Amino acid sequence: MKRYFPKIRPDECKGCSRCVIACPKSVLVLGKNLNIQGLPHVVVADEQACIGCSLCFYTCPEPGAISIIEEDTKDE
Repeated sequence: MKRYFPKIRPDECKGCSRCVIACPKSVLVLGKNLNIQGLPHVVVADEQACIGCSLCFYTCPEPGAISIIEEDTKDE
């Protein structure tokens, strides 16, 4: 079974919220802390809900700001 989770690079994020809007499972939210650019950045609100659709990745205008990690889990 596969598990997915988004990885955000805060200093690359410009807080446009496109990924937040695109996510069908509300995994991402705009955080309150500021990044190195002085902008609020996206944070993961519910890592367990990620389905690996990558809509957040494809809507993000900043290359490298967000990626989807795929992890194989052992069936028990």
